[in-house]
Amino acid sequence: ERENQLFDGSFFFQRLLSSSSTSSHPSLLHPSSSPYLHQASASAAPLDLTELTALGPLDGRYAPKVAPLRSSLSEYGLIKARVLVEIRWLQCLSGIPQVVEVPPFSDEANAVLERIATNFTVEDAALVKKVERTTNHDVKAVEYVIKEKLVESGLEELKDVLEFVHFSCTSEDINNCAHALMLREALVDVVLPAQDAVIEAIASLAEKHAALPMLARTHGQTASPTTLGKEMAVFAYRLARARDAAKAVPLLAKMAGAVGNYNAHLSAYPEVDWAAVAAKFVRSDLGLEWNPYVTQIEPHDYMSELFGAVSRFNTVLVDFDRVREMKRFGGGVDEKRVAARTGKRRKTHLFLSLLSLSLFFLSLSLSSFSLSLLSLS
Repeated sequence: ERENQLFDGSFFFQRLLSSSSTSSHPSLLHPSSSPYLHQASASAAPLDLTELTALGPLDGRYAPKVAPLRSSLSEYGLIKARVLVEIRWLQCLSGIPQVVEVPPFSDEANAVLERIATNFTVEDAALVKKVERTTNHDVKAVEYVIKEKLVESGLEELKDVLEFVHFSCTSEDINNCAHALMLREALVDVVLPAQDAVIEAIASLAEKHAALPMLARTHGQTASPTTLGKEMAVFAYRLARARDAAKAVPLLAKMAGAVGNYNAHLSAYPEVDWAAVAAKFVRSDLGLEWNPYVTQIEPHDYMSELFGAVSRFNTVLVDFDRVREMKRFGGGVDEKRVAARTGKRRKTHLFLSLLSLSLFFLSLSLSSFSLSLLSLS
């Protein structure tokens, strides 16, 4: 009987009930009696998003560092890119002679479509989210909002083609193109310029101090002489290589339907070379690289390459800061203090390390974005 009590835990529970150690702490057995619980419940009202109430550091303490990425890598950026892909696909269909139901658009109609695609606002994205609460499908909500805007245009030629919005597409067709567009915008507008700024800063130090002698180290000990400029040039070169690697990664996309075989496309218009249409659409209309061999999804391998290159850039920056600190504490380099900064914040350290930190969190944002995609593949 005692073994059974030990097995089901009742024996220990009875001992706990009878223990004098718990009598003075009733909240251990009866949480509802705890004053702390009532205090927490009273303060559980929703909080506005600030640096103090954010759930993560990217939207909290380090939000200013990654703020430039909000336009491209936020959900607004995703919805904006989805709308652009849908509009460009509809315009692409209008240029295919065999798709007679979507004749070439007039200049007026194309102007309407262009406004929808390029003047997409946060308020427009909020409308998509409102529709999504009914559809329970994010891409379908985008489709419905576009159709609504085409009706609001008052142009009969656009009203006549409502059902060709999202024609033969699976959600991944829209999403994978949108993801590549988001990454391109983030790279061109934010990441690459930030990397260039770091490289330029270190390269300028290399040029300025090219002849400034200092002791080099080997195995952690002082050795033959070198110059501060040469040591800076080492990192400028390493960073430039990593930056070039990130820029060289092709951003791939596909437009091949539910399983990658153009099944729905060929069922509707068997005489059209849909692979050629998709290649032209991805390359010319979106400015991306076409991936011809896919399943339902574009496999996102290029994202791993891209994020790896960005991470390598940041790894070099970490090495730069580590070596700089070693040289400073070893007596080889001194740095000017900046007024109103604490003792460990110095001029060169402040400038380069903050740039390094900014890029580090840019990399975190890209990595978080990639993990959400790669987990789906």
